[in-house]
Amino acid sequence: MALVWRSRAAFVKGATMFAYGLFVLARAGWLLQSGSVPEPLTMGVVGFVALLANAGVAVLLYAFRTGDANMRSVWLCSRNDALSNLAVMAAALGVFGTGSAWPDLVVAAVMAVLALTAGLSVMRQARTELAQSREHNPAVAVQTAVISHTD
Repeated sequence: MALVWRSRAAFVKGATMFAYGLFVLARAGWLLQSGSVPEPLTMGVVGFVALLANAGVAVLLYAFRTGDANMRSVWLCSRNDALSNLAVMAAALGVFGTGSAWPDLVVAAVMAVLALTAGLSVMRQARTELAQSREHNPAVAVQTAVISHTD
């Protein structure tokens, strides 16, 4: 696909990553408010199985981590997922050992920050690529006005 379409797709993915980060923060806040404690065995098993899948994908995508915004967003999602799986497994041990939700809440906060910063990074790179596309093709400038309205 043309760079402009890959950049648009990356922008949407970055926005999705950012929204996920907001969701994780909101969910952690809700759990904090409700005082519920997650089930550590379920956390650990799901975290391990997901780690196997996400680490495999991250290894395959490692070579593309410095590509255009679209490829970078896929790499960042895979990397963040694998890191999150490790963190969930650690939180499961913490919840098991303490009987408290705090290890899970700390991990949720870290995961949210990862998602928020990765999403912003991908959206910035996608906007830069869209701006470069406009410079090379004036017709693209009209098509991308909605995405980059704050330029």
